[in-house]
Amino acid sequence: MDQQPFASTESVLAAIREVAEERGRTMAATHDIGADRTSRRLAAGVGTVTDADGSLPHEAFVELDGSPRVEIELYSEGDATIDVDGVVFHDLPRADVPDFLRSVYGGLAHVSGRLFPPGWRLVVPLPGDRTYRELVHTPGLTPWLSSRVR
Repeated sequence: MDQQPFASTESVLAAIREVAEERGRTMAATHDIGADRTSRRLAAGVGTVTDADGSLPHEAFVELDGSPRVEIELYSEGDATIDVDGVVFHDLPRADVPDFLRSVYGGLAHVSGRLFPPGWRLVVPLPGDRTYRELVHTPGLTPWLSSRVR
């Protein structure tokens, strides 16, 4: 799938479902639709029920089975949070989510750093010379993270 803007949470979910099918993963998603159900409304004014385009805000929480454990939160403002085996990447553009997953499942994601002083980072490269890096805050590396140390 080419890098494209995802106009809706549902379009990102379809792309995640496609990646899950490509990799033989099972996907479970829960949806929160409407201003009274979404967790945050940073861009909306006080008392606003719909988004600027007249649609209801739509957020989703996605879990993908297997190793590594991956959880994704998609927000109506166009960003996402991805948790890969306890390493949390905040404020990713939701358009990057499918490529991020392909990198993780395709073996491109790796752990760099050193044991002492502690400083492990999960590095996830994306097409177009974009890379996400996040500090590993767990006291020890999970088996999946350990298998990705370079």
